[in-house]
Amino acid sequence: FGRGRRERAPTRVKTPRRSKGAEELERKRDGANWSAMALRAFSNVLKGRLQQQLLAPASVCGAIQSPSAVAPFPSQQQQPKGAVDMQQRFASQLVVRQRMKSVGNIMKITKAMKMVAAARMRGAQTKVEGCRGIVDPSIKLFGDNPLVEGKSVTVPITSDKGLCGGVNSQVNRVTKVLQDIVGPEADKPKLAIVGDKGRSVLSRTHADSLEYTCTEATKQSITFATASAIAEDIMKTDYEASRVVFNRFKSAIAFQPTVATVLAPEAIESQPAIVEKFDEYELEGPDRSEFLTDLQEFNLAATLYWGMLENGCSEQASRVQAMENSSK
Repeated sequence: FGRGRRERAPTRVKTPRRSKGAEELERKRDGANWSAMALRAFSNVLKGRLQQQLLAPASVCGAIQSPSAVAPFPSQQQQPKGAVDMQQRFASQLVVRQRMKSVGNIMKITKAMKMVAAARMRGAQTKVEGCRGIVDPSIKLFGDNPLVEGKSVTVPITSDKGLCGGVNSQVNRVTKVLQDIVGPEADKPKLAIVGDKGRSVLSRTHADSLEYTCTEATKQSITFATASAIAEDIMKTDYEASRVVFNRFKSAIAFQPTVATVLAPEAIESQPAIVEKFDEYELEGPDRSEFLTDLQEFNLAATLYWGMLENGCSEQASRVQAMENSSK
């Protein structure tokens, strides 16, 4: 009689422990089921006429769908005058925000290019002012007569880079006019182009007159050695005069197309008026013909150097204006 009934402890069922790979697989399966359910619910909402309106393409600035694309609701078939069309669609805020961001980035780039061009223009202007004294004496002595008889070569000086306004267009336009203006006893002028922007335009219209091209010369700092090398190549052609076409720098907002003529020594000796001016000076050393040959070689190199500096300064000034207009 004193023995109590012993209660049995509850049995514990051990569940098998799952691996991490099985748990991750089950989690992905549940996620896929929820995604499929969400897509089915979303497709049920977009059925019918609402689906056509939301999925129809729209331009960035907004567009109005034509009645043939989506038929109007019965309540919209007869609308009073001045009522707002419910099918008019506008650009979303995301598209407008992206467009504003891209415009802002372009503005930053153009402002930076304007500052760089302004700094280069100041340096080029200093070189131009120091170079003008080299060619002024020769212009006063030999004059400037672009209409010459016999064979001649036209040397348009353009840039190798773009985004500089109409600085190259003016040189190409003047060159085309000079090629058409020929004296009664003169041959058709040849072309010796300096700069890629002149080559790309004039090679299409005056391919038969093209004699020499020089590119990549204005992308780096312009030196007298570079101009002398170009002058040496131009002098290999048989000519009686060379007409150098370039933009002369006036101010930060103005430049003037200019034609500088350099006569050959034979052409100078054939003109008595120029010979009389030249005989006023005392010369020592070689005879007059040899001295004129050396002088005109230097004169052509100096004129090319002056024209390249003037045109480069005008290019930077025009780029400043173009980038300022693009930043507004």
